[in-house]
Amino acid sequence: MAELAYRPAIGLARTLFKVWDLKIDCQGSENIPRSGGAVLVSNHISYLDFIFDGLAALPQKRLVRFMAKESVFRHKVSGPLMRNMKHIPVDRKQGEAAYAHALDSLRSGEIVGVFPEATISESFTLKSFKSGAARLAQEAGVPLIPMALWGTQRLWTKGHPRNFKRSHTPITIRVGEAMEASREQYAGAITRRLRERVQELLEAAQRAYPVRPKGADDTWWMPAHLGGTAPTQEQLRAAQAH
Repeated sequence: MAELAYRPAIGLARTLFKVWDLKIDCQGSENIPRSGGAVLVSNHISYLDFIFDGLAALPQKRLVRFMAKESVFRHKVSGPLMRNMKHIPVDRKQGEAAYAHALDSLRSGEIVGVFPEATISESFTLKSFKSGAARLAQEAGVPLIPMALWGTQRLWTKGHPRNFKRSHTPITIRVGEAMEASREQYAGAITRRLRERVQELLEAAQRAYPVRPKGADDTWWMPAHLGGTAPTQEQLRAAQAH
């Protein structure tokens, strides 16, 4: 079936990347299979992460169907687009329907994109992973493809204003080798290995990132352990508890 919404959306995204003059460094796209189902698993630091995760699959001529919160599908503009692009709505109170939808997509040979942290990490470090990605890969008999993004938080993230100016912002994308999700293993053990692999890719992306904060007022996008002023996960939990 013709991708009546997806391909024009890709064209629009590429045009915007040129307008914003983003410096995109993507390595590892060859690890995404050219055919068949797979679960693409990424860290989550920006509202735009799904666009850049999808961009990594384009050299392999693949389109990714992302699992996204159901409220996005209710929006009068984004809703019809999300449905036409065959993305998968997730109602956190009734996750079984989204899981079944994703499983059907994988079994029909689609790539499904998952953010196993579930929400944006405001510390810009990896949060704990939910086991859904591993369970989907196990049940569908498809590989897990780990990947990591860095720099997307500088464009638009939780708690900070959007920066859609011509900012020359570097975006670093690293895609890792496929991981098998054996049915003989516990999903929890696979999830731990998956998180370790995404962490390795995230650290590689951070090492490769070509710029540092410009000054004391530009350290917000760097995690505390790298010398930035982003809140730690412990500080975020403490703030939520009050």
